[in-house]
Amino acid sequence: MAAGPPDGIVDAMRSKDAMQSEPVDIRAMALFLAVAFLAAGALGALQPVTRIPGEVIQLTQFGPALGVGLAAVLWPGRTREVLAGRGPGRSGQGVLLLVTAPLIIAVSAGAYAVLTGDVHATRPGAPFLLIAVAQLIGACGEEIGWRCFLQPLLRTRFGPLAASVAVGVVWGVWHVQVFAQHPAYAAAFMMAAVSMSVVMGWALEGVRAFRLPLAAGFHALINLGMLLFMDEESGAVLPMVLFGAACLAAAGLWTWTSVGRPRTAGPAAVRIPPIMDDVR
Repeated sequence: MAAGPPDGIVDAMRSKDAMQSEPVDIRAMALFLAVAFLAAGALGALQPVTRIPGEVIQLTQFGPALGVGLAAVLWPGRTREVLAGRGPGRSGQGVLLLVTAPLIIAVSAGAYAVLTGDVHATRPGAPFLLIAVAQLIGACGEEIGWRCFLQPLLRTRFGPLAASVAVGVVWGVWHVQVFAQHPAYAAAFMMAAVSMSVVMGWALEGVRAFRLPLAAGFHALINLGMLLFMDEESGAVLPMVLFGAACLAAAGLWTWTSVGRPRTAGPAAVRIPPIMDDVR
């Protein structure tokens, strides 16, 4: 008789508590995704008019925030509950999450230097402090949607790993411009997006008060590292493949250390009333 998957993996993919909780509100999620994608396209078209350099901040990053904003207008109470998170909360993973970001960049850049003999570094065209602050603001514009709204919604139905993978796929596809690059580049980018989503999903499981700054901090550190050492806008395949592999390794380590570990009640373990209940 064939052996089944380990109990920890089954629990990570779909926990019993998650299955017994409220299903994902499809209409709320569909509205958020529609606004996030459409607003990002409109803001991207507006960027050249503003003359704001893309290396400083990309206006498309505020598409998810606008999606959450519209949800907050239509369903203020439920949106506030989703953003706040549920359960007793926990801490201790935040520092490790923020350390993971520079480690990913260091592994990627180090592997590139070993393979090519080139320690690649890019000098920004704008003051670094300005870029760092702007990147953190832009990352907040994204992460309030991805990790603070969409992830908790999916966690009302799925386990942490499955929800993180789903958010990562959406997050990767949202960067639609990468699909104009070489197929290997696009595939590596998708692998990186899903892997980083898994890292953040495990690290933020059960976190409430500092969910947004932690997710945005990780995101901003990755963006800054790619800007300075990976030259991600060039379309070069090798740096992106190495970056994707480093992200996948990080996701594997986070999953290995998280599966089977006792967890406090997360969003899936506590009932979040359907977001559409605000509409009467």
